[in-house]
Amino acid sequence: MPSPRHDSLINLFRDRPELAVEILRDLLGQDLPATPLVRLENTTFNTRPSDDIEADLVIVLGPPTAPAHAIIVEIQQDTSKDPRQLARYAAALWLLLRCAVTVMVVCPDARTADYYARPIDSGLPGYRLQAQVLGPDGIPVITDPQQAAARPELAAMAVMVHGRQRKVVEAFAAALAELPDDHAPKYYEHAYSMSAPEVRRLLEEIMTSTTWPVYSPFAREHYGRGLEEGKIEGKAEGRAEEAARLVLLVLDTRGLQVPDDARARITACTDLARLESWATRAVTVRSVHDLFGETDEADH
Repeated sequence: MPSPRHDSLINLFRDRPELAVEILRDLLGQDLPATPLVRLENTTFNTRPSDDIEADLVIVLGPPTAPAHAIIVEIQQDTSKDPRQLARYAAALWLLLRCAVTVMVVCPDARTADYYARPIDSGLPGYRLQAQVLGPDGIPVITDPQQAAARPELAAMAVMVHGRQRKVVEAFAAALAELPDDHAPKYYEHAYSMSAPEVRRLLEEIMTSTTWPVYSPFAREHYGRGLEEGKIEGKAEGRAEEAARLVLLVLDTRGLQVPDDARARITACTDLARLESWATRAVTVRSVHDLFGETDEADH
């Protein structure tokens, strides 16, 4: 089952497909076609009736009528996937699009990165796949706030793998203040979801020491705005309103569809403890239906 870290990494690439191109060119040294046309492609690809082949993410460079290059992005946190499956992905997508295909594997764990960096013998004579692997050593240590603001996706990844270095988290926190209002909470939530518990605690500590108030581990900017407007401090109604906005923000950031009835239920709730519980669940649930527990259903 995909984890919050897996989902957050995928969302970083899904939100800005150019990130995959930048990593391959700038960090992994691969030549790619120079084109401003970069788009997401269907992640399920097949050319004949059989089991579907579904990768984590497929990004295509060039126009739909003449694709120049395709990138398969896979997030691997352990060695459970047979490497030959990656070769199968590449072959199937090549048959479908008839263009060069690169498989990029993002591995937060060094041992996993080493495993998938080996040449992959597909079993078909003459066909060996060399995946491009981004492991923790390949993710830059970003301690410059300006650099973090310019490349927030990489900055969030840097927190994930280098976040035990305080300057990395400080640079990331400072960069959030430079991002647009609707972007900062999203990148904070990605970094928080992808990080180990001790890095999460450091994130909270550093955010506490700045002008961002601590209300929950998510969406500091939105709570900061509420505090400035006097909605949080001493006003339960304002706190519930901000908490409901947080729940919806996390769900929207993860790309989960929120039916009108569920949205109305969340915004109408005034139970702060329940809203905080929903906010915590929103980080990992597979669907909005899973957000509401048995107690919630009994009271509804």
